Amino acid sequence: MRRTRTVLLCIAGLLGAALPAGTAAAGVQPAAPAPGTCVNSPGPAQGDALEVRTIAQQAQKEFGLNSVVLRVSSDGREVLTTALGESMTGVPAEPSMKFRTGSVAIVYMGAVLLQLVDEGKASLDDPVSRWLPDVPHGSEITLRMLGSSTSGLHDYVTDPAFLAELEAKPFRAWTSAEVIDIATDKPLLYEPGTNWSYSHANFNLLGEALEKISGLPLDRLLTERVYEPFGLTGTSNQSTPQIPEPVLHAFTSERGTYEESTFWNPSWTTTPGAVLVQTICDLDRSARGIGTGELLSAKSFKTQLDPGTLGLGHPTASCPDTVCLLTNTAAHHFGLGVIVVDDWILTNPSFSGYAAIQAYLPAEKLAISVTVTQGPKSPAGNSAQTIAERVSAALAPGHVLKMR
Repeated sequence: MRRTRTVLLCIAGLLGAALPAGTAAAGVQPAAPAPGTCVNSPGPAQGDALEVRTIAQQAQKEFGLNSVVLRVSSDGREVLTTALGESMTGVPAEPSMKFRTGSVAIVYMGAVLLQLVDEGKASLDDPVSRWLPDVPHGSEITLRMLGSSTSGLHDYVTDPAFLAELEAKPFRAWTSAEVIDIATDKPLLYEPGTNWSYSHANFNLLGEALEKISGLPLDRLLTERVYEPFGLTGTSNQSTPQIPEPVLHAFTSERGTYEESTFWNPSWTTTPGAVLVQTICDLDRSARGIGTGELLSAKSFKTQLDPGTLGLGHPTASCPDTVCLLTNTAAHHFGLGVIVVDDWILTNPSFSGYAAIQAYLPAEKLAISVTVTQGPKSPAGNSAQTIAERVSAALAPGHVLKMR
């Protein structure tokens, strides 16, 4: 079995659809898209836009992808917004379609934690037990360790019994308590703060701690502190497997047969209140906002990019190289919810047939956001990430994004 996880976006009018491309009814001008609407770039692609579109088209064919939806912007100005392929058979993909963005919520939670620290409501070095007194090892693990994934907690997503249940029952709803218990029932992988290993449990706990610190439900907290400041009109938390229309449908072969996975239950992926769906335009805006530290003080933005993870991440007797697998270096490290690769600030979510990336290059003020859905013969891994790498090579050859 293969289970993907994180290291774990214009609809034509009825009249226009009946006309040849590029024409309008007599005396009728095509309506301009409403402000804030996520639509394909107008007119034939030229220059950089044509190069980006060609890269996406070639990748869709090479990887057998059902769809590629992307948006590239430079200094906040659109280079290209486009959707290739189909959401479902006979249903074209559109930029306005919503899709799951998993670990993007982790980025937001890290930013909100730093905001609350800036406001003096908490300290990164607070023990988790100050806010969640019943959590095992809560007196040893700090908020910083949750956000930077240096707590030593097991990742329940690697637990064989959990994976077997998930494979057998992809529509099952999981509670935060259930998945946290799987992680905390095992001994710590290492002394908290001394090593690095990704664990979904860190962010389940961080979400709960943010609610305690702020006194607000997490979905409201993220809305007030992230979605509204960024103007993310196509972003929402979902408390059920539902995705608001229009939907970019997903398919996967990870259970051995190619099947639709759009509405598989994502409750296990992170804490309730942060199970997100977004549009590609919101992903682009988020890439720029996070990549410029727009929500944070200069000090906190620096901490977000390096909360103390450099040098951590090495296998030990209690943490094998399949778990402690990333040595955090200046060139490639995990920050407080974000990934830093050379000059790029990014995250790369994947979930059961969906894969995406949001990446920002401060040196060029370049944002690349891509989401893809798999076809029956698509390779394992995050093809959106590969497309972003190729776009970076075309538009920023001196700063090519190279994921390890």
